[in-house]
Amino acid sequence: MRAALRLSFVSIAALGVLLATTTARAEDSDSDIRKACLEILARGPRLIAEERIARFTGKVSFDAVARCRGGANAVAKRNTPWLDWSNYWATGDASSRSDKSDNTVIPIPPLLKHLLDRNTRGVDGALMDIEYQRMELIKFNLFDNKTFEQYVTGRKDGKETTEGPILKTWKEMRLPANHPNLKDMAVAPNGDQQCKGSLIRFRTLSGICNDTRNPAMGAAGQLFGRQVQFETTYPDFELDPLTKNRHNGRLSLLKPDPQVISRKLFTRNQANASNCNKGHGTGGSDSDCDYKKAPFFNVIAAFWIQFMTHDWFTHMEDARNDLTRTTAMGCTTERVNNADQPITPARADQLGCRPGDKMEVALMAEKGAPPTFKYQGRSYMARSPGTARNLNTAWWDASQIYGYDEASRRRMRRDPTDRAKLQLVNQHSGTIGDEQGYLPDFGPACTGGAPATGCDPIRPEWTGQEAAAMPDNWSIGLSFLHTVFVREHNAIVNAFRKFARDNADADSGLRNPERPTEPILYGKISNDELFEIARLIVSAEIAKIHTIEWTTQLLYDEPLQIGMNANWSGVFKDDAIASDVTKRIVRKLADSSKPKLANQFFSALAAGPGIFGAGSDRPYPEGVNDGPNHFGAPFNFPEEFVSVYRLHPLVPDMIEYREMSEPNKIAKHVPVIDTFRGKATARMREGGLSNWALSMGRQRLGLLELNNHPQFLQNLDIRPRLDVTLDVAALDIIRDREHGVPRFNEFRRQIGLRQLTSFDDFIDKTLPADSSIRKEQEGNAKTLREVYGQHVCDAGKVITAAQLDKDNKPINDCLGRPNGSMVDNVEDVDITVGFLGEPVRPHGYAISETQFQIFILNASRRLFSDRFFTSSFRPEFYTQFGVDWVMNNGPDGTVMEEGEPNGHKQEVLPMKRVLLRVMPELKDELKTVVNAFDPWARDRGRYYTLDWKPRPGAESDPAFK
Repeated sequence: MRAALRLSFVSIAALGVLLATTTARAEDSDSDIRKACLEILARGPRLIAEERIARFTGKVSFDAVARCRGGANAVAKRNTPWLDWSNYWATGDASSRSDKSDNTVIPIPPLLKHLLDRNTRGVDGALMDIEYQRMELIKFNLFDNKTFEQYVTGRKDGKETTEGPILKTWKEMRLPANHPNLKDMAVAPNGDQQCKGSLIRFRTLSGICNDTRNPAMGAAGQLFGRQVQFETTYPDFELDPLTKNRHNGRLSLLKPDPQVISRKLFTRNQANASNCNKGHGTGGSDSDCDYKKAPFFNVIAAFWIQFMTHDWFTHMEDARNDLTRTTAMGCTTERVNNADQPITPARADQLGCRPGDKMEVALMAEKGAPPTFKYQGRSYMARSPGTARNLNTAWWDASQIYGYDEASRRRMRRDPTDRAKLQLVNQHSGTIGDEQGYLPDFGPACTGGAPATGCDPIRPEWTGQEAAAMPDNWSIGLSFLHTVFVREHNAIVNAFRKFARDNADADSGLRNPERPTEPILYGKISNDELFEIARLIVSAEIAKIHTIEWTTQLLYDEPLQIGMNANWSGVFKDDAIASDVTKRIVRKLADSSKPKLANQFFSALAAGPGIFGAGSDRPYPEGVNDGPNHFGAPFNFPEEFVSVYRLHPLVPDMIEYREMSEPNKIAKHVPVIDTFRGKATARMREGGLSNWALSMGRQRLGLLELNNHPQFLQNLDIRPRLDVTLDVAALDIIRDREHGVPRFNEFRRQIGLRQLTSFDDFIDKTLPADSSIRKEQEGNAKTLREVYGQHVCDAGKVITAAQLDKDNKPINDCLGRPNGSMVDNVEDVDITVGFLGEPVRPHGYAISETQFQIFILNASRRLFSDRFFTSSFRPEFYTQFGVDWVMNNGPDGTVMEEGEPNGHKQEVLPMKRVLLRVMPELKDELKTVVNAFDPWARDRGRYYTLDWKPRPGAESDPAFK
């Protein structure tokens, strides 16, 4: 990232001279800050940890670092469990900025001026902290269920042993001998497989051959990975002595009771419960449900992440044949006076839970005590005690639109009259913009075993829905986003054809790897090739939107604005020389005499030129796989990534429906539950795409906090799938337990964050005692104590190997208290409960710092590992037209926003450009919108403000009253 690149030793030395010679100011704080910065210089840069217990936990090691980067405020908050960098200068809104500089002497070069300015130093310090965490996450938190032993021990090839973290191929990532595509591959005598020809040309349906030397990696059906030590997974099994010490028999699948957790800790409180009617509304004008609202994120953003997770992972098969394999979901026991008591029918009714709720048992690949191995005197589990398969492709390949297996591809609709396009139909409401079309409907569900013609491979409950490759959990939000990107696919096809007509004899840049030197002219590209090119472009657009637009609004502050843009396009995107130099450095790392060490610094230095397109200048076709870096572990999503994307509080119970003719008026409240499945089809056609865009674009989504889950999800009718009502909030808890995700506190230690020592740590003690927010947090702590309980601690029981305590001693069951103390069962808190309960977050963060830690690693890794975003992002695959479209956010070149939002010259971001292409009638509404995921009528302010104020022209909007 930027700070890691700028802080050269020469610059630091020069900074020291200037700070030392600066005339002292009258205020002691200025002098203290200068001394603090000099102390940092004297100590030198921090080294990457060699052992897990020595890693950087987001807490700087001494006061001087905090004071140099953030002054007294940063120092005062060092003793909390929460990240330090969020207290540095300029990492919040305008109030976090300093009006002082530590240079008062002579004119100095721009770089040193940058380092002496407190605001830029604060932001750079934040970026350095984040990069240290990312490098150490890469080093300590990659656990593949198939190849972990090789990661630890290395692999001997002949006389040489290759260290695990720099392995690039694995026999476990080969296709099985009966795979239908194996005949099209080059297979060496030793069994190594090399993808070639049509298998490498475009994205494949099942995700094979993204990595040409590891064809099965990331493909549908691969095992989820882990980002915690295997020994800490499945804590209820207590297979590991430390895990047994940590929980002491207190856990099981339904203990503490998940429905009690849902009802006591997740339920949205309602001022008028009858008007909400458990999220179903009244059907009249008084329908409404209260929820805690985020001021800087809109409802499109809530459905966007569901749209993404449908692309990334699924544990569930499309058609489970054995619905007799169901199990209870709790509502059986409640902790009272620190003892479990049966829940009577009257108490169940009072809580709102249901003993009769049932769920389908999770599908597992393996379960039971895993094999072990020894290395350098230590024993390791070779895999998690339980594993599950990702039945989707793990690649960012828009598989929710284009499919990931034969059944999902059959659900996708290609235009029968134009094979390059996806099908859209026009039998809709006649509202503005309808001429571009809407998704067609599913036909009847196929019955019986073999595929049949004239029907669709769908579950019965999907009947009446709009056709999509991934139709599960369908609602108006998914209908909206699928329609937008199907329209975008067709817009790409139309624009490509126009360009090809005008440049029919020009070299498109596209190549067939079987004839790599033969140019393919624009006029000769077939409809099937154009379909695949459009898919590549759409997939890259979605990845770009998520990286530099959705994420920078999710994490709304300056460090992440810089960091995410650096991830994508590089720190030096406007400096060709600097970008080329850093590219050369990154290449040198691959040939380093210390490749393991070089691998650790790769992620930081790759931010110079950016990850996207890395290695795309390698020879074709030999070098098309030379860009990805898997850091020694095959790419797939880990179970913990699935857990931290449980973001249901984002979704409101009601959508504030508006119409383009009167945008400042809420015409009605539409229950989200009334847009589920086939109901979404009718709602979309009645309202029209642009009206739904306006409605979701203006409405704020929910805060990711306790007591803010949608009530409709706690009372979800899932017939005909199962003849029950389902509490999805409780199901989230159960699924994490079924998949063996560690409980919250150990999870934080495993990923390099500070532990909590009691439920009182869920209270921000820097808030005034009479603060309403603090009182709410104190109530949460009380409820956590009621639900999870307490126990008498045993200081002789060590509970973790991931961290040491503040005295560098093993952490024990008493968490810093005397032996025999009554302590909170903070170790038992479920991960979702924990991250929703975190009371302190960096400025503008919709997610908690625990979720962000997993994001730091995976947001980069899903780019680093995908060759179509690295060395295969090139004209030979995308065409030059496609490369330009992705880089410029459309066919008409880069367009800049007016002014400098948050102090930056900024291009019009890709999602905004997509919306304007597929709904040009939004032009006036989006004119002042900088980020399509920021509520559209909000005044964005000058510097990352979270104020809820209307932009000019929206003053009468009732959302601001």
